[in-house]
Amino acid sequence: MESVRGIMKFKKIAALLGAFTIASSLFIAGCGNTVTSQKTWRVGTDATYAPFGFKDKDSGKLAGFDIDIITAIAKEEGIEADIQNLNFDALLPALQSNTIDIAISDMTISEERAKSVDFSKPYYIAGNGLVVNIDNTNINSFKDLEGKRIGVSIGSTGAEIASKVPNADVRQFNIIVDAFLELQNKGVDVVINDTPVNEYYVNGKGKGIAKVTGEDYDAAPLGIAVKKGNAEVLNQINDGLAKIKANGKYAEIYKKWFGKEPPAEVLK
Repeated sequence: MESVRGIMKFKKIAALLGAFTIASSLFIAGCGNTVTSQKTWRVGTDATYAPFGFKDKDSGKLAGFDIDIITAIAKEEGIEADIQNLNFDALLPALQSNTIDIAISDMTISEERAKSVDFSKPYYIAGNGLVVNIDNTNINSFKDLEGKRIGVSIGSTGAEIASKVPNADVRQFNIIVDAFLELQNKGVDVVINDTPVNEYYVNGKGKGIAKVTGEDYDAAPLGIAVKKGNAEVLNQINDGLAKIKANGKYAEIYKKWFGKEPPAEVLK
């Protein structure tokens, strides 16, 4: 009798263990899907580069071309984008210290930056241009910058360009808005910065105060940066970027912020 009870007890335990195993498998599978759908990218951007990134004055939320692009890429990959506002010169150190996973901020792909981070395929092509006060008649091209007081943002391509100008007094600012303000206050003669940002400024807050002058300095591709060697996230970014270029979402975002169709070269 005791042996029969032992056998029955063993069968009950085995049945319970089997049920538990099945339930556990289903739970783990379900959790696997949940974890994937809730995975988050920590994204850094400098929200002073309108129209690429800025704080909406009404909602207080981050808005702009870069914000929409990384959000759309993340959506294609089934990932949330948690976007943080950081100074431009803090973005690469934040990547290297694992404070953020991604940096997108009107950032030119350059050999120097590529030594410390990996870049996605280009998502925009931009040149650097000049902004002067509206009454300025002395600066009409990059050739006129020798000996001038030049405003740039720290760590920017504009700062690299300015460093090569003979006898220039280069003044670097934490955010490009401060450089534009210094221009308005006659503290600098000219600001070197990405052309789309310059145009947005002179047609917005700087209207009637400043103007764009001269031809663009070498147009260059912008990229989305990740920590050196982070192939997983980089591949996801490139995959999502290719998808939004193919399905029309990229063109929709581009037209929203720049009022025209994207050039064919950026859709490749």
